[in-house]
Amino acid sequence: MAALNRIQKIASHLDPPKPNKFKVALLGAAGGIGQPLSMLLKMSAYVSDLALYDVANTPGVAADVSHMSTGARVKGYLGAEQLPAALAGANLVVIPAGVPRKPGMTRDDLFNINAGIVKGLIEAIAAHCPTAWVAIISNPVNSTVPIAAEVLQRAGVLDPKRLFGVTTLDVVRAEAFVGELLGVDPRDVSVPVVGGHAGITILPLLSQARPPLPASVSPEQRKALMARIQDAGTEVVQAKAGTGSATLSMAYAAARFADSCLRAMSGEGPVTEYAYVRSEAVAGLPYFSSPLRLGKGGVEEVLPLGAMDELEAANFEAMKAELMGSINKGVEFVAKGPAPK
Repeated sequence: MAALNRIQKIASHLDPPKPNKFKVALLGAAGGIGQPLSMLLKMSAYVSDLALYDVANTPGVAADVSHMSTGARVKGYLGAEQLPAALAGANLVVIPAGVPRKPGMTRDDLFNINAGIVKGLIEAIAAHCPTAWVAIISNPVNSTVPIAAEVLQRAGVLDPKRLFGVTTLDVVRAEAFVGELLGVDPRDVSVPVVGGHAGITILPLLSQARPPLPASVSPEQRKALMARIQDAGTEVVQAKAGTGSATLSMAYAAARFADSCLRAMSGEGPVTEYAYVRSEAVAGLPYFSSPLRLGKGGVEEVLPLGAMDELEAANFEAMKAELMGSINKGVEFVAKGPAPK
């Protein structure tokens, strides 16, 4: 028996169990984020079927991506009449749909357009794949996630454990910038980033960075680093000089988050991730980007934020009103419809 156990152990090492596979629907697949994200999702070992949906140009994107020699089957869906088929049977729905930010625009300027787009897509999800995990990229995330929650709740299918605002881009930026500062590989860096996904609501907890920032990094440098993480989206918009916003880095971050979701669904847990979710973990704020433990059913636990230094605690207090205002704006949008321009 012992010999048989050793043989089985060797065999499992040579031919490890294949991961569970899932259907992923990408809504907004032909856009600046959607196209590179389509490619990255096609590369995932966890994706069996990749449904690419948009209101234009999806057949070309689907044909292009389908030529990649990876296992996921790809199908393109075009226009509102094909949205139900794209969503049918989806385990994870990722939503980058919407207009990009342009020079001079804040995330809040995108609200009236993107809020309506997200509302319509979430209504379709409620009807055609109500148990799917939903990952929202469409800005302003601080408001679009509450919009999604209100729509799902009105349809009677809201499960807060399966609804996420994707804030991973803030985390990967923090890792990249701290890695640059320390002269180390960003893949070896860990920086918690909590709060929201716009301006001062983005709260990097640099005091908890690993490796830790050395004492030689002055308070002024820490402030500058925090400000760069908060304003990194504007940095990209300005660098692209009117031709777009953060698309490639956002696609990378979204693929990383999707991979975490699929690993958790597959039972490779617990998986720790950061996302903007509905919870009661942060006093007075019904939505907050927090460290999460993910399992097969979604969020299993909202983890503590940990200790903050004096600067971080002050920034946490300063951002509460703005974040709450964005949350209320999303809730009111569903209740009253879009505000007049």
